[in-house]
Amino acid sequence: MGQLEGRVAVVTGGGRGIGRAIARRYAAEGATVVVSSRTRTDLDDVVAGIEAAGGAALAVVADALDRDHAGDPVREAVAAFGRIDVLVNNVGGSVGRVADPFTTSDEDFEATVDLCFTSAWWTTKVALPSMRDQAHGRVINIGSGASKTTGGSLPYVAAKHALVGFTRQLAADVARFGINVNCLCPGWTNTSLVDWERIAARSGVTVEQAQEQAASTSLQHRVLEPEELAGMATLLAGPDGGGITGQVLSVDGGYKV
Repeated sequence: MGQLEGRVAVVTGGGRGIGRAIARRYAAEGATVVVSSRTRTDLDDVVAGIEAAGGAALAVVADALDRDHAGDPVREAVAAFGRIDVLVNNVGGSVGRVADPFTTSDEDFEATVDLCFTSAWWTTKVALPSMRDQAHGRVINIGSGASKTTGGSLPYVAAKHALVGFTRQLAADVARFGINVNCLCPGWTNTSLVDWERIAARSGVTVEQAQEQAASTSLQHRVLEPEELAGMATLLAGPDGGGITGQVLSVDGGYKV
């Protein structure tokens, strides 16, 4: 029996990268997984892979930047399966041109904050009543190395820092209902969000040099793979993580220690 047998888990941004890796691991551990993103083809690929391996999954197309629809994956999970046990707020990234604080538009700044931070609230608020009623729940917010230090654009870093405060206060507010809330922070990780060519061009170096610079920021001197986050995400979602709440945990190879 897997660690998440009988549980229902929602993973936002589940079509690629870290979200996809977590969704696959949850399914392998026995959970029924609802994955969401804006891209149907990515979601269908994840669901097909999970079902081929004998798991159960449902794809929900939802735009995390739309406050009225960001909670749709949770609503559909409850409608289809009667409950939600685990919510992974994995959506994140940057919107528009936000690298330079002198030229960043208000619209791009606010959209990046919404994507990396506010969308977590829009989704979580839909999940909390079901978790409260069953006296059990796990909310896992995917942060960043930028949740604890500098190293990204101003709106991205501000949003990821805010996610830490959100995690801690929410954990305090809902602990009495049996709901745990934690923030899982990756460092440099090989996902489609990391555009090595753009990073290299911005720094005036080759792609290989850009990758080496990224690797040099961690004690293990490497860029991690998305699957390496899935073990900690499973611990936080499962029974062995019952005593962990309000915490900011890193799986990053020792990023900027």
